[in-house]
Amino acid sequence: VQLQASGGGLVQAGGSLRLSCVASGRASSVYAMGWFRQAPGKDYDFVAAIMWGGDTTSYADSVKGRFTISRDNRRNTVSLQMNSLKPEDTAVYYCAADKTPRAPGRARPDYDYWGQGTQVTVSS
Repeated sequence: VQLQASGGGLVQAGGSLRLSCVASGRASSVYAMGWFRQAPGKDYDFVAAIMWGGDTTSYADSVKGRFTISRDNRRNTVSLQMNSLKPEDTAVYYCAADKTPRAPGRARPDYDYWGQGTQVTVSS
């Protein structure tokens, strides 16, 4: 499975961005998709995840109510709508795919495939 993330950019605080991640290859083997982020000098943080075949979602407390994860199975795409962005949301955002049939994970080892990352910068 190959993952291609896009949609990052520079936005002012309070603004919005929409990230997308397209899965190719054996996308049918994917059970869940997630987004993680890594700020400069920090470890990866879980952001959100969604089941590929259902509506189960999971969010980090820091983004709950501001970010929305969604999927389009026909296009093998998962999106992350980010509203009310804050400077602390600045990070490289990575999409990831899990091939194990289980609820969406919140840890890096839960995911088998990773995209290349897209930079999100929120200015104050």
